Amino acid sequence: MKVKFLLPLLACMFVSTVTMAQFHIGFKGGANITKVDGESFKDKFSYGYSLGVFAEIGLGEKFHLQPEVLFNQYSSTVDSNYRHVYQNIFSSNQSKVKLNYLSIPILLNYKLLGNFLSLQAGPQFSILMDQSKNLLQNGGNAFSKGDFAMVGGVQLKLSSIRISGRYVVGLNDINDIDNQDKWKNQGFQVGVGFAL
Repeated sequence: MKVKFLLPLLACMFVSTVTMAQFHIGFKGGANITKVDGESFKDKFSYGYSLGVFAEIGLGEKFHLQPEVLFNQYSSTVDSNYRHVYQNIFSSNQSKVKLNYLSIPILLNYKLLGNFLSLQAGPQFSILMDQSKNLLQNGGNAFSKGDFAMVGGVQLKLSSIRISGRYVVGLNDINDIDNQDKWKNQGFQVGVGFAL
C-alpha cells in the first residue's frame, strides 16, 4: 500500500526538480534603435532604451520559451511631409516623437551551438503608456493605444549573462488620426541580461 503513494511522490519530485533546473528568471536592459515607417516620418533611426525582466522555461534539449515584460521607448522624427498631410492639426514646434510602450514579447529560442548561441523568434504585444502630446495642436492622441509586432534575433549565453540582438517589425497601423498615411514601428534592439 505504501508503494502506491511512494511512486507518485517520487515522480512529482523528479518532475519538479527537472522543471526548476530548466527555469530561470532575470532582468535586462538595452538600447532601441527605431523609427516609425510612414510618409510623415523621416527615414532615419533614433535611439531609445528598454528595461525589464525575462524568464526562461526549458522545453527539452533544443528549445526554451522566453517571455519578457519590457518598458520600451521608441523615438522617431517627423518629416516635412507631415505638415502637408496634416496641415490643419500639426503643431509646428514638435519634430521628435517619443512613444513609451509596455511590451510583452513571447519568444521561442532554438539552441544552435549547445547553450552558447540561440535563435529567437516570436510575437510582441505592446501597450502605449505615453506619447508626445504636443505633436497635434489640440494635444490629442496621434498614435493608437497598442501595437503588434514580430521579433527575430540571436542571443548569446555566457554563464548567467545574456547578450541579445533583435529586429522588431510592427504589423499593424499605429496612426490614430486618420487613414491617409499608414505608420508602423520597426527597429533593432540590443540588450544585456542577467539570469538569477
